[in-house]
Amino acid sequence: MRVSEVESEYQRRVDAMSIKEKVARSAAMLAWTRQQMAARIRHRSPELTDEEIKWRVAQQLYESEPAVIAMIHRRLANVSS
Repeated sequence: MRVSEVESEYQRRVDAMSIKEKVARSAAMLAWTRQQMAARIRHRSPELTDEEIKWRVAQQLYESEPAVIAMIHRRLANVSS
């Protein structure tokens, strides 16, 4: 498979980043992802509070971690009461 010019340039720029810059970039990407997830949830369920949306985003992010999901469900039960 041939790497495109864009992919090659992206990789060159990532390789040139310091560890601190890479961590900052990853954190920014995670924040953006969480914002997008929250916006979709809010669009589907506008009646939810900000706190409920926060926990529903977490539920999606950690869906493959049963122990974390159990904790999130407990928190959602407290927020919704």
